[in-house]
Amino acid sequence: MTKRADGLLGSLGRACYRHRKTTVAAWIAGVAVLITLWLRFGAPADNSFTGSDPGQTLLNQHFARQSGDALTLAIRSDRPVTDSAVRDRVAAAVATYARAQNVTGVTDPYTTPGHLAKDGHIAFATVQFSVQESGISTGEVQMLTNDATKASGNGVTFSLGGDAVDQAETPYGGSQDGIGVGAAMVVLLIAFGSLLAMALPVATALFGIGGGLSLLGLLGHVFPAPSFSPIVAAMIGLGVGVDYALFILTRFRAELRGVPGGRPPGPAERAELHNGNSPEEAAVTAMRTAGASVLTAGTTVVIGMLGLLILRQPLLNGVAIAAGATVAMTVLGALTLLPALLALFSGQNAGTRLAQPTILARLRGRESKTAEGAGRDRSEKWALFIQRHRIAAVVGSVAFILLIAAPALTMQLSMPDESAQPRGTMGYASYATMAQGFGPGFDAPLIVAAQLPSGGGTAGIDAIATALARTPGIAAITPPVTSRDGQAAMLIAYPTTGAQAAATNALANKIETSVLPAATNGTGTRAYLTGTNASNVAFANLIGRRLPWLIGTVVMLSMVLLLSVFRSVVVAVKAAVMNLLSVTASYGVLTAVTQWGWGGRLFGFPEKMPVTTWVPVFLFVILFGLSMDYEVFLLSRIRESYLATRDNSRAVTSGLTSTVRVISAAAAIMVLVFLAFVATPDVSVKQIGLGLAVAAGIDATVVRLVLVPAVMELLGPANWWLPVLARAPRLRPARISRV
Repeated sequence: MTKRADGLLGSLGRACYRHRKTTVAAWIAGVAVLITLWLRFGAPADNSFTGSDPGQTLLNQHFARQSGDALTLAIRSDRPVTDSAVRDRVAAAVATYARAQNVTGVTDPYTTPGHLAKDGHIAFATVQFSVQESGISTGEVQMLTNDATKASGNGVTFSLGGDAVDQAETPYGGSQDGIGVGAAMVVLLIAFGSLLAMALPVATALFGIGGGLSLLGLLGHVFPAPSFSPIVAAMIGLGVGVDYALFILTRFRAELRGVPGGRPPGPAERAELHNGNSPEEAAVTAMRTAGASVLTAGTTVVIGMLGLLILRQPLLNGVAIAAGATVAMTVLGALTLLPALLALFSGQNAGTRLAQPTILARLRGRESKTAEGAGRDRSEKWALFIQRHRIAAVVGSVAFILLIAAPALTMQLSMPDESAQPRGTMGYASYATMAQGFGPGFDAPLIVAAQLPSGGGTAGIDAIATALARTPGIAAITPPVTSRDGQAAMLIAYPTTGAQAAATNALANKIETSVLPAATNGTGTRAYLTGTNASNVAFANLIGRRLPWLIGTVVMLSMVLLLSVFRSVVVAVKAAVMNLLSVTASYGVLTAVTQWGWGGRLFGFPEKMPVTTWVPVFLFVILFGLSMDYEVFLLSRIRESYLATRDNSRAVTSGLTSTVRVISAAAAIMVLVFLAFVATPDVSVKQIGLGLAVAAGIDATVVRLVLVPAVMELLGPANWWLPVLARAPRLRPARISRV
């Protein structure tokens, strides 16, 4: 084969194959350098979802001592908290926290209004820091929680709560990365029957993820990203990285066998494996065909992730760049590192071992050509079954998807509060104490920051306090506090409902849009609603306004890409609709599990809770891209057969038969990888892991193996309709066809 016939990707694969040692060394050195730079100069996480917040800016300027993070020291006593012995222990605990690093002050629960509960057995102190949550190390938090544990006993319990405590007790990440890798290795070992064939996709994916996560930390200086960015990027990178290498390696093994179409070899063919393509030519062909499919599929995933830029939210921009960079690195690894690894491990008998049948095939003792083709026969029987029962397949699969998607109609969005913390943590203990003594709204404080008129005067802030006290849904407000320079004032309003309640979101919107403007009208005072809970509500409002633009942009770009590849308006539109079905099914299951509580304990959710505000957005952009992976691999094979035969039914049967096993293996890997992330203690990460696993499973089975071929059978030649005006230069489907 000439270099001209190799094409761009084939030539790249040949170069990496021939310069295997240089390529592998460059990857090892490059990833090592990136990781070193990340560890030394990586940007810290930024969890502020509101970007520019004028209220917080006002607090930073005029209430410097209150501008940092704050933790709540909840106090529960069997005896009244006003008992002299209890007071002494509380005073000792307060003094201990006042001496802690970065602490600017600790309120006295006995002299601060509103800090003693009506039942007389619960009180709290506020531990104020000079730095934000990101500036408080896990070690500092651990020492503070240890102080609370040591101070407890003899009928008095101290528990510390707040964002810094929650992050320390339930950090993003953990053992799920290792669990996901282990699960993928098991599936690959069963699929390939070779430790070598199993190791190559995993190694390729891990190199790509290592490089991508390192870039994430470095790019954070330009595109700040929240704490969950690495785990989201690792989750996506591991799933697609292993799958992309799987598709290329599958084609490579088929070329080694020298069997057209990649069907399993018979006994005589197995004895003559060396008569197939040479390892180098097999690698080049795999890169030219399956490699091009990987490039197209990876591009769709990156398009989906970059769709978050439509929201114009700084931290979501950071997540989009982070995940997009990780996926791009896994694609680069599959297109460069994998052919080099194939070259390193294809010497002597390794190439023959890579071409051997799977473990399951060998355990079943297949000794005849008919038996060797049994797997393909079953796939073909399934394709013919769908062909004969296409109407029932369409109706049944659509009904099933709509049924499990139905709960999404009741989906509620909110950021999780401490009530969602795992039972047994100090953060949850603090929440439970405060909720019992002061009501659930004390976990959802709404801070009002006011810029006073230049001439002085507190009429505006006094009017705000009066208006808030009369507002339904407000349980209590703190007395207004004026800054030392007399230019600003602040107060805190506590709702009657918790942070995750829809009523709290509605209350925050009402305060910002009507209560504050009416109270400050004509006073010269400018008031802002700020604080963590107000920020969460503002973030939810932003998502609601811009989500339609996100969906429309991602869908249109994906349709244009598919139209260019497959030269069919029907195929492009159908693919978009199918992807949306997978997304809605994921939303439905997620709502039923987390919000309705169906099987919630099984997945580690401590109680019923709303879906985290950012989770549906991420599920959409991730799933729309990942769904296109299977769509590209399936439709490419169908398109190739159709171009050769011009017989739609035959093309659908051939395409489904050729891809059903590799798509099933790829989907199994993704489902197991995503389910592994349900093991994380953070409920938001649990939700996104569960949603991705459900969607990947449904998409690769019900949608790609039932609904798509059934619809294409029904549409017949109309599948390939393309208006004359759309017949512009295109991407060549032959270059992305067989896997």
